[in-house]
Amino acid sequence: MNDKLARYAAAAALACAALSVQAQTPDPGQAGVLPYVIDQRGMAARSGTGLCWRTGYWSPQLAAETKLPGAQFPVGCECDKDLMPKEKCEPPPPPAAPAPAPAAAPAPAAPKVITLSAKSLFAFNKAVLTPEGRDAVDKEVLSKMGEFKTVTSVIVSGHADRLGSAAYNQKLSERRAEAVKAYLVSKGVDANTIETFGYGKTQPVPEVKCDDKLKRKQLIECLAPNRRVVVEVKGDAK
Repeated sequence: MNDKLARYAAAAALACAALSVQAQTPDPGQAGVLPYVIDQRGMAARSGTGLCWRTGYWSPQLAAETKLPGAQFPVGCECDKDLMPKEKCEPPPPPAAPAPAPAAAPAPAAPKVITLSAKSLFAFNKAVLTPEGRDAVDKEVLSKMGEFKTVTSVIVSGHADRLGSAAYNQKLSERRAEAVKAYLVSKGVDANTIETFGYGKTQPVPEVKCDDKLKRKQLIECLAPNRRVVVEVKGDAK
């Protein structure tokens, strides 16, 4: 008789403890419904073997949704962690670090346009760079390329005067542009960045006015500014 009364007293004490804590427990969806018996400390009551006492309302869902006051995780993570969804019992991952801002594209530098007299580069009516012509390209073109962080484009344009046929002057201007390109490539400039054009006698210098009545030698000298190679360099600023 005494044993039966003791068991009733223990059960009553646990029930009272559960009722006293229910008022502090977040409402899991139905007032007074808890998945585990809660002791006077506000913790899940345990058996002598350390197992939590389940109530008749226990379900995996209720255990996963019920938090005790001050707890970080649902009470099911303490009592039946192996039955709980993994994400319920682990802290959320830290927010991903913001992606670094893309590096700003290098600012383009102002293009450099260099005009080289054909007289300083080639013998008359020739398309092979003279030693003086190679020096001129070194000083006037390659040195200016060094002012760019990266050279992205080089346009080499050959021009002739009006003496001779259009076809002859067209071919001569193309060959002279190609000769300058070949030299730039030999000095380490990427061939893929270089374009060449020949304009023959189609783009004379507007300021050059020469009378055809001049003697040939004088006319050749007068028209010298039209015989030229123009190099335009584009790239990123340092």
